[in-house]
Amino acid sequence: GRDARGGGANGAACGMSRLRPASLLQALTAAVAVLLMVAAAVLALTDGREDAAPPGGTGARGAAQRFLDLYTAWDGRVVRRDHGGDTVSEGQAYAMLLAVALRDRERFERAWRWTRENLQRDDGLLSHRWHGGRVVDADPAADADLDAAHALVLAGRRFDAPDLRRDGLELAAAILAEETVESGGGRVLVAGPWARSGRPWINPSYFSPRAFAVLARASRDPRWRELRSGARTLTGALTARAPGLPPDWARLDPAGRALAAAAPGGAVGPRFGYDAVRVPLRWVVACARRERRLAARPWDFLHGQAGGGIAAAYGLGGRRLAPGTHPAALVSGAAAAFAAGDRGAGGRLLDRAAAEERRASTYYGAALVALGRVMLETSRLDGGC
Repeated sequence: GRDARGGGANGAACGMSRLRPASLLQALTAAVAVLLMVAAAVLALTDGREDAAPPGGTGARGAAQRFLDLYTAWDGRVVRRDHGGDTVSEGQAYAMLLAVALRDRERFERAWRWTRENLQRDDGLLSHRWHGGRVVDADPAADADLDAAHALVLAGRRFDAPDLRRDGLELAAAILAEETVESGGGRVLVAGPWARSGRPWINPSYFSPRAFAVLARASRDPRWRELRSGARTLTGALTARAPGLPPDWARLDPAGRALAAAAPGGAVGPRFGYDAVRVPLRWVVACARRERRLAARPWDFLHGQAGGGIAAAYGLGGRRLAPGTHPAALVSGAAAAFAAGDRGAGGRLLDRAAAEERRASTYYGAALVALGRVMLETSRLDGGC
Protein backbone atom coordinates (compact mmCIF):
# COMPACT_ATOMS: atom_id res chain seq x y z
CA GLY A 1 0.00 0.00 0.00
CA ARG A 2 2.79 2.41 0.93
CA ASP A 3 4.65 1.67 -2.34
CA ALA A 4 1.54 2.23 -4.41
CA ARG A 5 0.88 5.62 -2.81
CA GLY A 6 4.53 6.56 -3.15
CA GLY A 7 4.55 5.44 -6.79
CA GLY A 8 1.68 7.78 -7.54
CA ALA A 9 3.45 10.73 -6.01
CA ASN A 10 6.73 9.85 -7.70
CA GLY A 11 4.99 9.41 -11.03
CA ALA A 12 3.49 12.88 -10.76
CA ALA A 13 6.91 14.33 -9.93
CA CYS A 14 8.50 12.59 -12.93
CA GLY A 15 5.78 13.85 -15.21
CA MET A 16 6.33 17.38 -13.96
CA SER A 17 10.10 17.13 -14.59
CA ARG A 18 9.47 16.48 -18.30
CA LEU A 19 7.51 19.75 -18.70
CA ARG A 20 9.16 22.76 -20.39
CA PRO A 21 9.96 25.67 -17.99
CA ALA A 22 6.98 27.74 -19.25
CA SER A 23 4.65 24.79 -18.91
CA LEU A 24 6.04 24.03 -15.47
CA LEU A 25 5.35 27.61 -14.35
CA GLN A 26 1.83 27.41 -15.73
CA ALA A 27 1.21 24.12 -13.96
CA LEU A 28 2.49 25.46 -10.66
CA THR A 29 0.39 28.63 -11.02
CA ALA A 30 -2.71 26.57 -11.76
CA ALA A 31 -2.03 24.32 -8.77
CA VAL A 32 -1.64 27.31 -6.44
CA ALA A 33 -4.86 28.82 -7.80
CA VAL A 34 -6.75 25.59 -7.11
CA LEU A 35 -5.39 25.45 -3.55
CA LEU A 36 -6.41 29.08 -2.93
CA MET A 37 -9.90 28.39 -4.26
CA VAL A 38 -10.27 25.37 -1.98
CA ALA A 39 -9.06 27.38 1.04
CA ALA A 40 -11.46 30.23 0.23
CA ALA A 41 -14.34 27.82 -0.08
CA VAL A 42 -13.55 26.27 3.29
CA LEU A 43 -13.35 29.68 4.95
CA ALA A 44 -16.59 30.80 3.34
CA LEU A 45 -18.36 27.73 4.63
CA THR A 46 -17.04 27.88 8.15
CA ASP A 47 -16.42 31.61 8.64
CA GLY A 48 -13.23 30.44 10.38
CA ARG A 49 -15.23 28.47 12.96
CA GLU A 50 -16.63 24.97 13.32
CA ASP A 51 -20.19 26.07 12.58
CA ALA A 52 -20.62 25.09 8.96
CA ALA A 53 -23.75 23.25 7.92
CA PRO A 54 -23.52 19.47 8.07
CA PRO A 55 -24.35 17.62 4.81
CA GLY A 56 -27.96 17.84 3.76
CA GLY A 57 -28.49 21.57 4.39
CA THR A 58 -29.00 21.42 8.14
CA GLY A 59 -27.28 23.48 10.80
CA ALA A 60 -26.90 27.23 11.00
CA ARG A 61 -25.81 27.87 7.44
CA GLY A 62 -28.41 25.54 5.97
CA ALA A 63 -31.25 27.07 8.01
CA ALA A 64 -30.27 30.62 7.07
CA GLN A 65 -29.96 29.69 3.42
CA ARG A 66 -33.30 27.89 3.54
CA PHE A 67 -35.14 30.95 4.87
CA LEU A 68 -33.58 33.23 2.27
CA ASP A 69 -34.22 30.78 -0.57
CA LEU A 70 -37.83 30.09 0.39
CA TYR A 71 -39.01 33.53 1.39
CA THR A 72 -36.85 36.13 -0.40
CA ALA A 73 -37.74 37.27 -3.92
CA TRP A 74 -35.18 38.18 -6.59
CA ASP A 75 -35.41 41.89 -5.73
CA GLY A 76 -34.72 41.41 -2.00
CA ARG A 77 -38.32 41.51 -0.78
CA VAL A 78 -39.16 38.97 1.94
CA VAL A 79 -42.48 37.44 0.94
CA ARG A 80 -44.73 36.04 3.67
CA ARG A 81 -46.14 33.33 1.43
CA ASP A 82 -48.40 32.05 4.20
CA HIS A 83 -49.85 35.55 4.75
CA GLY A 84 -51.10 36.33 1.27
CA GLY A 85 -47.72 37.39 -0.10
CA ASP A 86 -47.30 40.54 1.98
CA THR A 87 -44.07 41.92 3.46
CA VAL A 88 -43.33 43.27 6.93
CA SER A 89 -40.33 45.29 8.06
CA GLU A 90 -39.45 42.58 10.58
CA GLY A 91 -38.91 40.10 7.75
CA GLN A 92 -36.63 42.48 5.88
CA ALA A 93 -34.53 42.92 9.01
CA TYR A 94 -34.35 39.16 9.54
CA ALA A 95 -33.13 38.67 5.97
CA MET A 96 -30.46 41.33 6.49
CA LEU A 97 -29.22 39.70 9.70
CA LEU A 98 -29.08 36.29 8.07
CA ALA A 99 -27.29 37.63 4.99
CA VAL A 100 -24.66 39.18 7.26
CA ALA A 101 -24.28 35.84 9.04
CA LEU A 102 -23.75 34.13 5.67
CA ARG A 103 -21.35 36.87 4.50
CA ASP A 104 -23.60 37.27 1.47
CA ARG A 105 -23.13 40.92 0.55
CA GLU A 106 -25.16 40.74 -2.66
CA ARG A 107 -28.20 39.34 -0.88
CA PHE A 108 -27.81 41.82 1.96
CA GLU A 109 -27.68 44.79 -0.37
CA ARG A 110 -30.73 43.60 -2.32
CA ALA A 111 -32.74 43.26 0.90
CA TRP A 112 -31.66 46.68 2.17
CA ARG A 113 -32.23 48.37 -1.21
CA TRP A 114 -35.79 47.06 -1.39
CA THR A 115 -36.40 48.08 2.23
CA ARG A 116 -35.00 51.58 1.72
CA GLU A 117 -36.91 52.17 -1.50
CA ASN A 118 -40.25 50.76 -0.38
CA LEU A 119 -40.51 51.00 3.42
CA GLN A 120 -38.29 53.81 4.68
CA ARG A 121 -40.21 56.88 5.79
CA ASP A 122 -39.16 60.53 5.75
CA ASP A 123 -38.20 60.28 9.44
CA GLY A 124 -35.84 57.39 8.67
CA LEU A 125 -37.91 54.64 10.30
CA LEU A 126 -39.45 51.71 8.41
CA SER A 127 -43.14 51.34 7.59
CA HIS A 128 -44.47 48.12 9.04
CA ARG A 129 -46.37 46.44 6.20
CA TRP A 130 -46.38 46.43 2.39
CA HIS A 131 -48.86 44.57 0.19
CA GLY A 132 -50.03 44.71 -3.38
CA GLY A 133 -47.40 47.18 -4.49
CA ARG A 134 -47.79 49.75 -1.71
CA VAL A 135 -47.42 50.43 2.01
CA VAL A 136 -50.64 49.48 3.80
CA ASP A 137 -49.44 50.15 7.37
CA ALA A 138 -47.00 53.03 7.75
CA ASP A 139 -46.63 52.73 11.54
CA PRO A 140 -43.10 51.49 12.33
CA ALA A 141 -42.36 48.53 14.57
CA ALA A 142 -39.37 49.19 16.80
CA ASP A 143 -38.03 45.63 16.65
CA ALA A 144 -37.66 45.79 12.87
CA ASP A 145 -36.02 49.21 13.03
CA LEU A 146 -33.60 48.01 15.71
CA ASP A 147 -32.72 44.75 13.95
CA ALA A 148 -32.21 46.57 10.65
CA ALA A 149 -29.93 49.18 12.24
CA HIS A 150 -27.99 46.38 13.95
CA ALA A 151 -27.63 44.47 10.67
CA LEU A 152 -26.49 47.57 8.78
CA VAL A 153 -23.75 48.38 11.29
CA LEU A 154 -22.56 44.76 11.27
CA ALA A 155 -22.61 44.74 7.46
CA GLY A 156 -20.65 47.98 7.30
CA ARG A 157 -17.83 46.34 9.21
CA ARG A 158 -18.04 42.87 7.70
CA PHE A 159 -18.21 44.08 4.09
CA ASP A 160 -15.95 47.12 4.61
CA ALA A 161 -18.83 49.32 3.46
CA PRO A 162 -18.94 52.73 5.18
CA ASP A 163 -22.20 53.61 3.41
CA LEU A 164 -24.00 50.71 5.09
CA ARG A 165 -22.62 51.70 8.49
CA ARG A 166 -23.76 55.27 7.88
CA ASP A 167 -27.26 54.08 6.97
CA GLY A 168 -27.33 52.01 10.16
CA LEU A 169 -26.32 54.93 12.35
CA GLU A 170 -28.91 57.18 10.70
CA LEU A 171 -31.62 54.61 11.38
CA ALA A 172 -30.33 54.23 14.94
CA ALA A 173 -30.59 57.99 15.47
CA ALA A 174 -34.20 57.90 14.25
CA ILE A 175 -34.99 55.13 16.74
CA LEU A 176 -33.61 57.21 19.61
CA ALA A 177 -35.62 60.23 18.48
CA GLU A 178 -38.94 58.55 17.73
CA GLU A 179 -39.15 55.20 19.54
CA THR A 180 -37.86 55.81 23.05
CA VAL A 181 -39.24 57.52 26.16
CA GLU A 182 -37.89 58.70 29.49
CA SER A 183 -39.69 56.69 32.15
CA GLY A 184 -38.95 56.08 35.79
CA GLY A 185 -35.63 57.85 35.55
CA GLY A 186 -34.39 55.81 32.60
CA ARG A 187 -34.76 55.48 28.85
CA VAL A 188 -36.96 52.74 27.40
CA LEU A 189 -37.53 51.41 23.89
CA VAL A 190 -41.26 51.51 23.12
CA ALA A 191 -43.08 49.55 20.44
CA GLY A 192 -43.11 52.41 17.93
CA PRO A 193 -43.80 56.16 17.64
CA TRP A 194 -47.49 55.45 18.23
CA ALA A 195 -46.67 53.83 21.60
CA ARG A 196 -45.08 56.84 23.29
CA SER A 197 -48.07 58.78 24.56
CA GLY A 198 -50.12 58.15 27.72
CA ARG A 199 -49.00 54.93 29.35
CA PRO A 200 -46.35 53.80 26.85
CA TRP A 201 -46.63 50.40 25.24
CA ILE A 202 -43.63 48.08 25.28
CA ASN A 203 -43.09 44.69 23.72
CA PRO A 204 -40.37 42.83 25.68
CA SER A 205 -39.44 40.78 22.62
CA TYR A 206 -38.37 44.00 20.87
CA PHE A 207 -35.55 44.52 23.37
CA SER A 208 -32.24 43.36 21.90
CA PRO A 209 -29.34 43.74 24.36
CA ARG A 210 -26.83 42.68 21.71
CA ALA A 211 -28.12 45.32 19.27
CA PHE A 212 -28.04 47.94 22.03
CA ALA A 213 -24.40 47.07 22.71
CA VAL A 214 -23.37 47.13 19.04
CA LEU A 215 -25.07 50.47 18.41
CA ALA A 216 -23.63 51.98 21.60
CA ARG A 217 -20.15 51.02 20.48
CA ALA A 218 -20.64 52.26 16.90
CA SER A 219 -22.36 55.55 17.71
CA ARG A 220 -20.74 56.38 21.07
CA ASP A 221 -24.17 57.63 22.14
CA PRO A 222 -24.74 56.86 25.86
CA ARG A 223 -28.48 56.55 25.33
CA TRP A 224 -28.02 53.06 23.92
CA ARG A 225 -26.51 51.92 27.22
CA GLU A 226 -29.49 53.48 28.99
CA LEU A 227 -31.83 51.47 26.76
CA ARG A 228 -29.92 48.29 27.53
CA SER A 229 -30.13 48.97 31.26
CA GLY A 230 -33.83 49.80 31.06
CA ALA A 231 -34.56 46.66 29.06
CA ARG A 232 -32.71 44.53 31.61
CA THR A 233 -34.67 46.04 34.49
CA LEU A 234 -38.06 45.70 32.82
CA THR A 235 -37.48 42.17 31.53
CA GLY A 236 -36.24 41.12 34.94
CA ALA A 237 -39.36 42.50 36.61
CA LEU A 238 -41.72 40.91 34.06
CA THR A 239 -40.16 37.44 34.51
CA ALA A 240 -39.50 37.58 38.25
CA ARG A 241 -42.39 35.33 39.28
CA ALA A 242 -42.63 31.63 38.43
CA PRO A 243 -42.91 30.23 35.84
CA GLY A 244 -40.82 33.10 34.45
CA LEU A 245 -42.78 33.57 31.22
CA PRO A 246 -42.52 37.09 29.73
CA PRO A 247 -45.66 38.65 28.24
CA ASP A 248 -46.12 39.61 24.61
CA TRP A 249 -47.05 43.15 25.68
CA ALA A 250 -46.81 45.44 28.68
CA ARG A 251 -47.48 49.07 29.59
CA LEU A 252 -45.46 51.47 31.68
CA ASP A 253 -47.11 53.10 34.68
CA PRO A 254 -46.21 56.67 35.74
CA ALA A 255 -43.38 55.34 37.94
CA GLY A 256 -41.84 53.48 34.98
CA ARG A 257 -42.90 50.01 36.12
CA ALA A 258 -43.98 47.50 33.47
CA LEU A 259 -47.36 45.84 33.85
CA ALA A 260 -48.26 42.88 31.61
CA ALA A 261 -51.12 43.73 29.26
CA ALA A 262 -53.23 42.31 26.47
CA ALA A 263 -52.08 43.21 22.97
CA PRO A 264 -53.18 46.65 21.77
CA GLY A 265 -56.77 46.24 20.64
CA GLY A 266 -56.69 42.59 21.68
CA ALA A 267 -59.61 40.76 23.23
CA VAL A 268 -57.56 38.30 25.29
CA GLY A 269 -55.51 38.92 28.40
CA PRO A 270 -51.73 38.95 28.84
CA ARG A 271 -49.97 35.89 27.45
CA PHE A 272 -46.68 34.35 26.49
CA GLY A 273 -47.24 33.99 22.75
CA TYR A 274 -45.78 34.44 19.29
CA ASP A 275 -44.04 37.69 20.26
CA ALA A 276 -42.72 36.69 23.67
CA VAL A 277 -41.19 33.44 22.42
CA ARG A 278 -38.36 35.63 21.10
CA VAL A 279 -37.40 36.97 24.54
CA PRO A 280 -35.11 34.07 25.57
CA LEU A 281 -33.44 34.19 22.14
CA ARG A 282 -32.71 37.90 22.56
CA TRP A 283 -31.21 37.56 26.04
CA VAL A 284 -29.24 34.33 25.64
CA VAL A 285 -26.79 36.22 23.39
CA ALA A 286 -26.52 39.26 25.66
CA CYS A 287 -23.02 40.44 26.51
CA ALA A 288 -23.17 40.10 30.30
CA ARG A 289 -23.72 36.90 32.26
CA ARG A 290 -26.36 38.49 34.50
CA GLU A 291 -28.27 39.46 31.37
CA ARG A 292 -28.06 35.98 29.90
CA ARG A 293 -29.56 34.59 33.10
CA LEU A 294 -32.83 36.31 32.15
CA ALA A 295 -33.12 33.94 29.20
CA ALA A 296 -32.92 30.94 31.55
CA ARG A 297 -35.83 31.94 33.76
CA PRO A 298 -38.55 30.06 31.83
CA TRP A 299 -36.45 26.91 31.40
CA ASP A 300 -37.73 24.92 34.36
CA PHE A 301 -41.27 25.37 33.07
CA LEU A 302 -40.53 24.91 29.36
CA HIS A 303 -38.40 21.84 30.11
CA GLY A 304 -41.44 20.26 31.69
CA GLN A 305 -43.45 21.03 28.56
CA ALA A 306 -40.87 19.82 26.07
CA GLY A 307 -41.95 16.17 26.05
CA GLY A 308 -45.40 16.96 24.71
CA GLY A 309 -44.26 19.90 22.60
CA ILE A 310 -43.88 23.49 23.77
CA ALA A 311 -47.01 25.40 22.85
CA ALA A 312 -47.01 28.70 21.00
CA ALA A 313 -49.09 30.36 23.72
CA TYR A 314 -49.45 30.09 27.51
CA GLY A 315 -51.07 32.16 30.16
CA LEU A 316 -48.47 33.86 32.32
CA GLY A 317 -49.29 31.36 35.06
CA GLY A 318 -48.46 28.45 32.75
CA ARG A 319 -51.90 27.45 31.44
CA ARG A 320 -51.63 26.09 27.91
CA LEU A 321 -53.56 28.27 25.44
CA ALA A 322 -52.69 26.66 22.11
CA PRO A 323 -52.74 23.05 20.90
CA GLY A 324 -49.72 21.29 19.49
CA THR A 325 -46.40 23.02 19.11
CA HIS A 326 -44.67 25.47 16.77
CA PRO A 327 -41.04 25.86 15.59
CA ALA A 328 -40.82 29.34 17.12
CA ALA A 329 -41.87 28.00 20.52
CA LEU A 330 -39.34 25.18 20.29
CA VAL A 331 -36.58 27.68 19.45
CA SER A 332 -37.63 29.68 22.50
CA GLY A 333 -37.23 26.59 24.65
CA ALA A 334 -33.85 25.89 23.07
CA ALA A 335 -32.65 29.39 23.91
CA ALA A 336 -33.79 29.02 27.53
CA ALA A 337 -32.02 25.65 27.72
CA PHE A 338 -28.76 27.07 26.36
CA ALA A 339 -28.96 29.92 28.86
CA ALA A 340 -29.48 27.44 31.68
CA GLY A 341 -26.44 25.43 30.59
CA ASP A 342 -28.39 22.48 29.20
CA ARG A 343 -26.92 22.52 25.71
CA GLY A 344 -27.94 18.94 25.03
CA ALA A 345 -31.62 19.67 25.55
CA GLY A 346 -31.23 22.92 23.63
CA GLY A 347 -29.72 21.15 20.66
CA ARG A 348 -32.48 18.56 20.61
CA LEU A 349 -35.13 21.31 20.68
CA LEU A 350 -33.42 23.10 17.79
CA ASP A 351 -33.40 19.87 15.78
CA ARG A 352 -37.07 19.33 16.56
CA ALA A 353 -37.88 22.91 15.59
CA ALA A 354 -36.13 22.40 12.25
CA ALA A 355 -38.03 19.15 11.65
CA GLU A 356 -41.37 20.83 12.45
CA GLU A 357 -40.52 23.70 10.10
CA ARG A 358 -39.67 21.36 7.26
CA ARG A 359 -42.89 19.42 7.82
CA ALA A 360 -45.05 22.53 7.50
CA SER A 361 -42.98 25.58 6.60
CA THR A 362 -44.12 29.08 7.51
CA TYR A 363 -42.36 32.42 7.19
CA TYR A 364 -42.14 32.91 10.96
CA GLY A 365 -41.15 29.34 11.74
CA ALA A 366 -38.38 29.36 9.13
CA ALA A 367 -37.11 32.76 10.32
CA LEU A 368 -36.95 31.73 13.98
CA VAL A 369 -35.28 28.41 13.21
CA ALA A 370 -32.65 30.19 11.11
CA LEU A 371 -32.03 32.90 13.69
CA GLY A 372 -32.02 30.33 16.48
CA ARG A 373 -29.42 28.17 14.74
CA VAL A 374 -27.21 31.17 13.92
CA MET A 375 -27.45 32.80 17.34
CA LEU A 376 -27.22 29.67 19.50
CA GLU A 377 -24.79 27.55 17.49
CA THR A 378 -22.45 30.17 16.02
CA SER A 379 -20.90 33.55 16.78
CA ARG A 380 -21.62 35.02 13.34
CA LEU A 381 -23.78 37.84 14.72
CA ASP A 382 -21.80 38.66 17.86
CA GLY A 383 -20.52 42.01 16.62
CA GLY A 384 -18.70 42.84 19.85
CA CYS A 385 -20.00 44.20 23.16
